[in-house]
Amino acid sequence: MSDSSLAVSTPQTQRNVWVWRIVLFFVLLVAGELYVKWYPYFNKAFIAAAKHTLGLSIITGHQSVAPSPSLGAAFDYAKQYFLAVWEAVILGVVVGAAVQTLLPKQWILRLFAKSNTKSLITASALALPGMMCTCCTAPIVVGLRKQQASVGAALAYWMGNPVLNPATIIFMGFVLGWKFVVIRIVFGLLLILSVGTVTNRLFKGEVAQDTMQQVLDQAIQKPSGSLIRRFFTQLGKITLTIVPAYVILVLVVGALRAWLFPMVIPGNSYSLLWVVGLAIAGTLFVIPTAGEVPIIQSMMKLGLGTGPAFALLMTLPAVSAPSIAMIWRQFPRKALFIAASFTVLCGIVAGLIGMII
Repeated sequence: MSDSSLAVSTPQTQRNVWVWRIVLFFVLLVAGELYVKWYPYFNKAFIAAAKHTLGLSIITGHQSVAPSPSLGAAFDYAKQYFLAVWEAVILGVVVGAAVQTLLPKQWILRLFAKSNTKSLITASALALPGMMCTCCTAPIVVGLRKQQASVGAALAYWMGNPVLNPATIIFMGFVLGWKFVVIRIVFGLLLILSVGTVTNRLFKGEVAQDTMQQVLDQAIQKPSGSLIRRFFTQLGKITLTIVPAYVILVLVVGALRAWLFPMVIPGNSYSLLWVVGLAIAGTLFVIPTAGEVPIIQSMMKLGLGTGPAFALLMTLPAVSAPSIAMIWRQFPRKALFIAASFTVLCGIVAGLIGMII
């Protein structure tokens, strides 16, 4: 339907148009999540409970150490990674475009525009059913930012998807043990709320509160142009602006994974150096959703200590170099630096606790 056909319309007509757009958005979202995430994860939970494993580590596969840096290592990792995430990436791009074209902007403004704790809690709660990695969530976050979501709320949603992923936490309990679950939940909440709170305070003036009502009034106005044209325009913009850097950096970190994750030597992988090193490596590296579980399991079988394992538990899913590159244009640089540095710090603190317990 073309919006130009609604040039002369009543408020009731405009409300009806928005109703079917909202319905269409949630049909796309729920159907996509059901196919890509909810149904596969439901089945995978039974496998994790019965076999206490999610398969091989994507870093090493059947080997005890990652391959040396090379083009072959880069393409091999990229192939494995994209085979695992391509459906979720497509869903993320589609939902990201739909956020900008199907949802009323005032919804986003009322839920996410204010720089307060309520917006952080709302964003974190809405992230729970998403269950995506930060790369797959990036297009949605780009859409939220373009609709003027606050820095802190957008980051809380972005990081909350993988860190608070309920399916991953369940897998973790069956495969790694329930102490990993406690650490993940406690430190995950602390990480997301601290990043959101600090960045909201630093960038509180993005949408001045005295002009909020004016912004809301403008958002209520019906958008111009064909809905289909605007949707595919946004779809193309998101794809062209974030996917190239994403692919390149996946190749880079895939090639360098032997340097980021060196061979585990039994008896020598319990030190603070391993905690710090793996906290940094986990923050840079990119994995599919729940990929941290088999990575940690395989490395602990080779002799990795609990401390470094906790560091990976918090840093591997939270952010990555590719996911940061995907949202680079939509956030202040300082905000992304805070998200990455707080992730490293969270991994180190969790690792220190793991060295004690």
